[in-house]
Amino acid sequence: MLPTKGSDFRIIVSAEREIAYNSPDHILPWGTRRDNSRNRRFNQKLYQLYPKQGEILRVLDLGCSGGGFVKDCLDDGCLAVGIEGSDFSRKYYRAEWATIPDFLFTGDIVADFEVLFESEGRFERVEFDVVTSWEVMEHIAEHDLPKVAANVRKHLRPTGLWIMSVSPNEEIINGMRLHQTVRPKSWWVERFEQLGFYHLEDHTRYFSTQFVRGPKYDAPGSFHLVLSPDPSMAPRLPKATLGSMLLDRWLGSRSQRLIRRLLVGD
Repeated sequence: MLPTKGSDFRIIVSAEREIAYNSPDHILPWGTRRDNSRNRRFNQKLYQLYPKQGEILRVLDLGCSGGGFVKDCLDDGCLAVGIEGSDFSRKYYRAEWATIPDFLFTGDIVADFEVLFESEGRFERVEFDVVTSWEVMEHIAEHDLPKVAANVRKHLRPTGLWIMSVSPNEEIINGMRLHQTVRPKSWWVERFEQLGFYHLEDHTRYFSTQFVRGPKYDAPGSFHLVLSPDPSMAPRLPKATLGSMLLDRWLGSRSQRLIRRLLVGD
C-alpha cells in the first residue's frame, strides 16, 4: 500500500539504536548543528530521471542534518524521510525539525532500522526509489560499512539509486576525528562493488555537478557516487540539452555566487 495525496497515513522508523551514541558526530555535534543542505536544481534533475508514472517518488535521506533536502522533496509532492544519527537538531527544533517532525527521525544507520508505512493499523516496509547520503559515508568506520549497505539494500527498490557525496579529506575538530574512513574514490567504488552496489559514472555525469553537497556546495574536494544494486534496472538517462548543460555549469560557479552576493547580499 502506497501513500497518495490526502491519504491518512504515518511514517514510523523502528531503530535498534535511536541515536548513534558512539559516533563522534553525536559526541561532538558539528555538521549536524550547522548543515541544512538543499539544491533545487538537483531535485529538478532527479524528477526528470524518475518522471511521474502514477506513483509518487520515494526518497530516503541518511544523515539528514537539518532536513532541508527532505523538506524540499515533500514540498514537491514526494514521500521523503530523513534519518539523523544525532539528536541535536531534534532537541533544539533546529531548521526543518520544527516544520516537518513527522518525516525526520533519529537512528543509528550502522545498526538495524526499518522505515515503515502505517495506514489503518497495517504496517509495510517502505521501499524507496532513491537513497541519498550527503557527506555521510566518510563518517562511518570501515567495519560498519557492510551494515549500512545492508540497510540501504532492504529499503531500495531494484530500480533505485543510492546517491552520495563523499569527502576524501581528514576532518579533526577540537581533537575529535570526525571522518573515520578517509579513502579515495577508487577505493569506495571497489568497496561498494564488494557490497553489491555498482557505480554508474554516466548517471553521475548526468547530474552535471548539481548535487545537494559537493565541491560547488560546501564540500570542497568531495566526489560523487551514483550506485545501483542492478545496473540493468537503473533508470534511463534523459537526453541533456545544451541549455541545461550551460545552466548546470553556471549554477554554483564562482561567477554566479559573486553576482548573487552583489545583487542580494547573500
